[in-house]
Amino acid sequence: MKGFKEFLLRGNVVELAVAVVIGAAFTSIVNAFVKGVINPIVGAFGAKDLASYSSCLKGPCEVTATGVVTSGIPILWGSVLSAALSFLITAAVVYFCLILPMTRYTARRKTPAEVQAEAEAKEVLLLTEIRDALVTRAV
Repeated sequence: MKGFKEFLLRGNVVELAVAVVIGAAFTSIVNAFVKGVINPIVGAFGAKDLASYSSCLKGPCEVTATGVVTSGIPILWGSVLSAALSFLITAAVVYFCLILPMTRYTARRKTPAEVQAEAEAKEVLLLTEIRDALVTRAV
């Protein structure tokens, strides 16, 4: 149980859980954006909803008023296009709002090892100057 507790309390598990929750919330925002903005824009040029775009693979497709296919094999490429747009929007927002700023931040931030190396370099320079001053004073 101790190892399991340490695993659960490790930072990675908590960060992953937060990421999943935020991702689920963000997915609903993106889906609403696609449904409320992208679909009406596409609707200006064709059907009102991307999901209504389809093609019939075999024979004439007949659909009842409830949406049940009675004959033919429909290919619902509009819903695939809508899902692809949702994915692309999500990927773009994650990259430009999360990944890119975090990469820039970590590039600017100095690690403790870098800070220590910089301090040691300054200390060596100072000690060299003190040594040189003592040597010139002794001569």
